[in-house]
Amino acid sequence: MKFTDGFWQLRPGVTALYAQEAYDIWQTDTTPDGPGLVITAPTAVIAKRGDTLNRPVLTVTLSSPLEGVVRVRIAHHIGGAWHGGFGLPGAIAGGAGAGTVTADGGVLTTGGLTARVAAGEPWSLVFEHDGRVLTSSGLKSQGYVRLAADAQVDTGIVDNARTGAPAPVERVFVHEQLDLGVGELVYGLGERFGPVVKNGQSVEIWNADGGTSSEQAYKSVPFYLTDRGYGVLVNDPGHVSFEIGSEAVERVQFSVPGEVLEYFVIDGPTPKDVLERYTALTGRPPVVPAWSYGLWLSTSFTTDYDEATVTSFIDEMAARELPVSVFHFDCFWMREFNWCDFEWDPRTFPDPDGMLARLHEKDLRVSVWINPYIGQRSPLFAEAAEQGFLVKRPDGSVWQWDLWQAGMGLVDFTNPDATAWYQAHLRRLIDQGVDCFKTDFGERIPVDVEWADGADPQRMHNLYAQLYNEAVHAVLAEERGEGDAVVFARSATAGGQTMPVHWGGDSTSTFTSMAETLRGGLSLAYSGFAHWSHDIGGFEGTPDAAVYKRWTAFGLLGSHSRFHGSGSYRVPWAFDDEAVEVTRIFTHLKMRLMPYLFQAGMDAATTGVPLLRPMLLEFPDDPAVRHLDRQYMLGGDILVAPVFSAAGEVDFYLPPGEWTGLLTGETVTGGAWRRETHGFDSLPLYVRPGTVLPWGARTDRPDYDYLEGLDVRVFPGGTGTRTITVTTPDGSSQEFTADLGEVTR
Repeated sequence: MKFTDGFWQLRPGVTALYAQEAYDIWQTDTTPDGPGLVITAPTAVIAKRGDTLNRPVLTVTLSSPLEGVVRVRIAHHIGGAWHGGFGLPGAIAGGAGAGTVTADGGVLTTGGLTARVAAGEPWSLVFEHDGRVLTSSGLKSQGYVRLAADAQVDTGIVDNARTGAPAPVERVFVHEQLDLGVGELVYGLGERFGPVVKNGQSVEIWNADGGTSSEQAYKSVPFYLTDRGYGVLVNDPGHVSFEIGSEAVERVQFSVPGEVLEYFVIDGPTPKDVLERYTALTGRPPVVPAWSYGLWLSTSFTTDYDEATVTSFIDEMAARELPVSVFHFDCFWMREFNWCDFEWDPRTFPDPDGMLARLHEKDLRVSVWINPYIGQRSPLFAEAAEQGFLVKRPDGSVWQWDLWQAGMGLVDFTNPDATAWYQAHLRRLIDQGVDCFKTDFGERIPVDVEWADGADPQRMHNLYAQLYNEAVHAVLAEERGEGDAVVFARSATAGGQTMPVHWGGDSTSTFTSMAETLRGGLSLAYSGFAHWSHDIGGFEGTPDAAVYKRWTAFGLLGSHSRFHGSGSYRVPWAFDDEAVEVTRIFTHLKMRLMPYLFQAGMDAATTGVPLLRPMLLEFPDDPAVRHLDRQYMLGGDILVAPVFSAAGEVDFYLPPGEWTGLLTGETVTGGAWRRETHGFDSLPLYVRPGTVLPWGARTDRPDYDYLEGLDVRVFPGGTGTRTITVTTPDGSSQEFTADLGEVTR
């Protein structure tokens, strides 16, 4: 949200008061983290006693919830309403920082991170890592802003019907601006589909069902990191507006409505270190089951299907040696207008118990689609409304609308009884044989409502996804076991990484949409999400055979892989014979890579580092990788450059060193851009110099004993020795140490 008109002026109808000096600084033990510092920051320089009259101040509090993390709270009125922050499971009781006050100002130190406030004028709050300046808040950075009724300011939120939420009407804001260094680049802020470098962009943290071809996002996360070696989390689940060098070009500005703004500066020094600390604070992903890494095959959305259709798909995949791990039933497993009533449509599936048993006999897991809405035709609507389980309007009536399902209501997950009621229906499906759930939607959350627990509607708009996915994930963990719980979710915010997996939403079936999908995945990885998927071939429309085949190679070189679409089946033989062969090549390749991928998932649970990694995470000192958003690292050792054209020509960058083509065995010297042309059965897939790669023995399933028949491959380009760990799905593990001079590839 932009408040200024150029460098010197404010926009019409805008008034702003800025922290001008640190008038006084004192130590306190009453911050949210125990010991800390409190600064009185008047909005004018206090030259004499009379200047203290009729003068607002900003109260700035510094503390540390976790080593290497500084919490900054800026309050105009400290008793003013605040949305409240995110759950912080990693916050240390009693805090992790120590503050001191001297004649020069105040200093808070936590690990290698220091926040330094200069006494007097001008206002200066500097963040340093071991004496190196990371960023700072200077003159006109911390501001309290008021808007007149006729203020010419765009709130940044589109009041579009699909969001289910009108644009908030706010009149007061607190903002902070943190300096950007020369050439400093910003990443993250959730699953954003534009350029992965966020400099020059305005980003609104407000979940919306906008598709992948828009500036809106299903997963809005008010967290960014930079290539300077730090990250910033704005601790507010409500609407946060970012201007990333797009208003004050030397700064990142973030603003929230109300009287209080709280944010964390998170130390590095590397981007991986930032993600480790961020996920330590907001939550790490669990280990997801090995079977979930296999291919998910879907009915698609609006296609016609019954058990015979499903069985034919599964049998034909098996006959073609195309391993499927999960079969997914999309919306129409339930009767139209009834979504969600958790009942199989008896007209199409007269024997669901028998059908699920037959699918399990084929060694498949079963996923079914759900959402948090209840259509008024469903018998559950009246039951939920009578018991107070649906979100209500201020007048006490049930909130309803007709976009998506006619007369639908929204389950109120702030009501424990409503959550238990919803979960009971899921338990019934689990008892029937359902193994996991696709938790669709969660973005169309209204703000003109009242919640059972009195929650602020602005706060709940983004946070609803968290409660929804928590309710479903918890049931699966209880019923299937912690190590066997997985959802397939669309919406999220900060902390959502603790309930994997998330997929990229509704893309179109084109090469350009394939590229924007990857950009979304890279931004989500920068936002702390370790597991991610997308609809292979795109969702809207039907891909041509070239798009399908190129997307298949890309989709099977990620943590989770799913064939899904809207109005057409996505089985490979529906496109051409070569699509079948491409699917076979890359499903078999992924099964061989399972010892490597599963270990990367295990590591993510302890470090927070994602499986699909932007190049910067692995090569933070190489300036050539900082803008790259058409390639990625799969784990730490395999470089993937998807092909975004039918002709197969692809440009990509190899960092310095001796790289080896995984599919070709060719050795290539990096440190330069390459242009290659690939058939549909190939793509640039290179192994990092000195890699020790565990290569599995099976191609028919993802959940096998990785140690049985394991081939440990050593690739050229390294010196000395390297030790890797291989962990099997049953939890057994073994270390392998290889001499990097003994190449075995």
